[in-house]
Amino acid sequence: QVQLVESGGGLVQPGGSLRLSCAASGSIFSINDMAWHRQAPGKQQRELVATITSGGSTNYADSVKGRFTISRDNAKNTVYLDMNSLKPEDTAVYYCNAAVVTRDGSSWYGGNYWGQGTQVTVSS
Repeated sequence: QVQLVESGGGLVQPGGSLRLSCAASGSIFSINDMAWHRQAPGKQQRELVATITSGGSTNYADSVKGRFTISRDNAKNTVYLDMNSLKPEDTAVYYCNAAVVTRDGSSWYGGNYWGQGTQVTVSS
């Protein structure tokens, strides 16, 4: 019903930059908060990296403040993560997440959707 597709991951040297994108598609009425999470190798928990509201308010994990920027294009139902000054400890699978309202006739439904993840590896 709703799909999130990430792109932009890859291998980058320490100090380098990458831009991740996540496009939502399907029976979307509106999208509220969008976010990026990551799961590092060997870790069971996903870490919340950054969030952005539909109005553009943002929050960041302390570990990425000043280096990462989250943004969104509401017309394209897309969220971005610009990552600068990358460190080896940023290596992880990055997942996007969105709180989506869908509409079926005269009924509205709220759901939390995840992308499939994109690998980011920071290594020399």
